[in-house]
Amino acid sequence: MKTILSSQTVNIPRDVDITLKGPTVIVKSPRGTLTRKELATVHTICSHVRNTINGVILGFCHQMRSVCAYFPINVVIQENSSLVEIQNFLGEKSICRVQMRPDVASSVSQAQKDEFILDGSDMEHASNSMANIYVSEKGSLQKADE
Repeated sequence: MKTILSSQTVNIPRDVDITLKGPTVIVKSPRGTLTRKELATVHTICSHVRNTINGVILGFCHQMRSVCAYFPINVVIQENSSLVEIQNFLGEKSICRVQMRPDVASSVSQAQKDEFILDGSDMEHASNSMANIYVSEKGSLQKADE
């Protein structure tokens, strides 16, 4: 049987404002503003709203470490933390440059050696930037195998 009407409740903190304009959800807080266009089911929309609330209140942080066997890999943050350069990967002379998605800040960890951190309000942007760094170097490995 097909469900015609469905409802679900999401608790919204006091300092967060949510606006609905058609299929677009706008979430505002002191940390920032996120906009998401959704045409999916109720549970998916509620999950996205919860994630955007967590993003504008707490933010999302992804950490990655560079591991090397012989050639030391250097990770350099450029252009106001919006560009990550990976140098000396497998001894290559070429520098791999990865542009971060909007509103994602990158930094080098002071507590752990060879670790860098991506921080952003939007979970998709932060995780996509981390995946772009991973895929950029994996691509050079696959080319070498062929």
